[in-house]
Amino acid sequence: MTIDCHQHVWPAAFIDALRSRTAVPMLRDWELLLAGEPPYAVDPVAHDVDARRRVELAEGKDQVLVSLSSPLGIEHLPADEARDLISIWHDSAVLLGDPFRVWAATPVEDFDLDGLGEILRHPRIVGLQLPATAMTSPADVERLGPVLDVVERAAKPVLVHPGPAQPLGDAPGWWPALVPYVAQQQASWFAWHAAGRSRHPRLRIAFVALAGLAPLHHERLGARGGEFGSIDPLVYYETSSYDTRAIDATIRVVGVDPLVHGSDRPYARPVDPGLGHAFTHALFSANPLHLLTGAHR
Repeated sequence: MTIDCHQHVWPAAFIDALRSRTAVPMLRDWELLLAGEPPYAVDPVAHDVDARRRVELAEGKDQVLVSLSSPLGIEHLPADEARDLISIWHDSAVLLGDPFRVWAATPVEDFDLDGLGEILRHPRIVGLQLPATAMTSPADVERLGPVLDVVERAAKPVLVHPGPAQPLGDAPGWWPALVPYVAQQQASWFAWHAAGRSRHPRLRIAFVALAGLAPLHHERLGARGGEFGSIDPLVYYETSSYDTRAIDATIRVVGVDPLVHGSDRPYARPVDPGLGHAFTHALFSANPLHLLTGAHR
């Protein structure tokens, strides 16, 4: 079983919904417009579902877990807008077929707990993606408690993904992915570290992009009065956009078991860090299965 825990592909109905909008996030033909990032030229082939399926199957993927991209800011929209777009995402994404499985989404300003509970029961929904911008402090984790309770009761995991970036003038195009996204992931990891596990003892949670390398700051955490403590066996670190050195450094802090493969395709490519056969099996198979099912390794 080979699993990619983190990709994005937009079904046609979701693309049409973005094109019908008159405010960000929106598509103009294939140009994506967001509040905090420069216009982005979307590659149509990246969202050709049949072409993507052929690539994944040729690479030997058994499951590819896709989500709407939280930097779009959909989860933060006013309730009616968020629910409409999220409903279109769910209805169209669950029809993508194999090897695709789906991370659900949910509004984070005005909760839809009944809708979330219902969609988490769908057999093609693997869990819930949350934007890191919704949980950047311990108080945010507490506010999200009702949402996290629903996921915990469903015995499915949470994936914490970077959310929308703030506008920043003439910064280069790579800036959002390297500065606000990383900072958001670090903040969400520290917020969970401070307040999450005590409130949600059985929730499995994964942080995209190695949590912005937050675990590597454990020495500074201790020096400034915090405590790293023992490794949480239900916290996972997805690897997208990182390679051997960052992955190896993270292993030295949290070990092998929490790391799960994700590529962030089409924005980045799948990477095998080349740390040996046993690690490759853990990264691509055993650890993702534990994240998704809670089954013993």
